[in-house]
Amino acid sequence: MLHFLLRRLAALVPVLLVVSLVVFLILRLAPGDPAAVIAGNSATNEEIDKIRNQLGLDRSIPVQYGIWVGRVLQGDLGYSFYLNKPVTALISQRIEPTLALALGTAVLAVLIAVPLGTLAAWRMGGVLDKTLSAFSVAGFSVPVFVIGYVLIYLFAIRWEVLPVQGYKSLFGPSGAGPWEWMRQLILPWLTLGMIYIALIARVTRASVSEALTEDYIRTARAKGIAESAVLIRHALANAAVPIVTVIGIGVALLIGGVVVTETVYAIPGLGSLTVDAVLNRDFPVIQGLVLFFSLSYVLINLLVDLSYLFLDPRIRY
Repeated sequence: MLHFLLRRLAALVPVLLVVSLVVFLILRLAPGDPAAVIAGNSATNEEIDKIRNQLGLDRSIPVQYGIWVGRVLQGDLGYSFYLNKPVTALISQRIEPTLALALGTAVLAVLIAVPLGTLAAWRMGGVLDKTLSAFSVAGFSVPVFVIGYVLIYLFAIRWEVLPVQGYKSLFGPSGAGPWEWMRQLILPWLTLGMIYIALIARVTRASVSEALTEDYIRTARAKGIAESAVLIRHALANAAVPIVTVIGIGVALLIGGVVVTETVYAIPGLGSLTVDAVLNRDFPVIQGLVLFFSLSYVLINLLVDLSYLFLDPRIRY
């Protein structure tokens, strides 16, 4: 296992290098000039050229990339063109709301989807199974922002039971209490969780229904084992690998896919920081965020692969 872990960690370097190179080239070759955005509409060409020189944008692309990679290897992601702050500081300031949103959504989706998918597989063709199929289609079809606005209208405007927008940290002297902190995230969790509940429930249903047709399930039932134990300890346990796989992929995608939800609910996380950076052509911030999202995705996939060792004793690395 140690050899596998070292190989996977070593593979991080070329993956991140390729991702950073592709993003760097796309940003530099795409239309739009950060210097012109910073200078404003009334700036002269001389003023824009001066800003480009200050930002180092007048150098060749290979030189710019080499300088940036050298700084990254030293733990420096550069300074924001627009905010003139270190990119690492901007990410650290915005990471808490994003993690709270992504991890809370993942926990909520797992707690709802796995039992629903298991019960639907147990009573395949029943009312719950058909309802789950309809919900899955709706969850995949309806855009996230539509779900968000519907929930805001119902729970925040019409019934006035939950806050509309904003985020208050759980930590610090002026932080929100645990209930107030959770209360402000209930709607974002539900909004972002719909598609993942649908996805995880469908995968769980398919995996458990396949496991229920195996010989060891018939053997367990013939021994007189309780149906709940057969369903959980035998069927669900043996169907865990594909379920954990889709959960891991979902968590990785959630961390990098919170842009729409954070925009709808005005949450100051990495998603809103990404939108601002793209609109302002803030190259260092975009590059730093893409690098962070890529690293998160690869590390979460590594953890999922390692979890297979505990879920299925037959798997060895």
